Amino acid sequence: MGLFRRSKPLHERLAEEGGLVERSTRPLFTGAIQETGIHGVPRERQYDAVVTTEAPDAEGANARFVGLEDGSLLIEEGEGDLTALADAIEQEVERPYRAIAIRRGETQWAVAAHGLRAIELPEPGGDEIELVLRGDERTLVVDGNRSFGTIPELEELAEGDAVIRAARLDGTFWEVRVDPL
Repeated sequence: MGLFRRSKPLHERLAEEGGLVERSTRPLFTGAIQETGIHGVPRERQYDAVVTTEAPDAEGANARFVGLEDGSLLIEEGEGDLTALADAIEQEVERPYRAIAIRRGETQWAVAAHGLRAIELPEPGGDEIELVLRGDERTLVVDGNRSFGTIPELEELAEGDAVIRAARLDGTFWEVRVDPL
């Protein structure tokens, strides 16, 4: 270090001493990495199975569909005959399931699917339901609006405190997810 050289410029030292500079809220690096940031944090598995198949009668670039327990297909996106795609993924995933398919060639498709819980419900007056069970309290939200009462068919699915979300698939068929609290 030179004879007249300071570690910090005078204006920075005076600002710190006068309390004009806020201390950094970021923690000092201690050498320990909290998360596996270098190699990536593993994500939750998105699909239960992925297959490739030939489907000459399927049209378009991609498709989305739901296979119900009764063997019917609810097509959310896509055109043509999607049964070849459904037959291929059903070798790996049991019904009911939600699948997405992407064209990979002239007739070759990649299909990915994950299992889901589908039930029949009476008409609640909307397309999305959220039911929160906490002790004796019940909070029902239908299409973003709080509603009075509850839906006993959904309550039966929970074991203790839970958040139950349901989205209409078609008519009286609903996709349901139960998250314990």
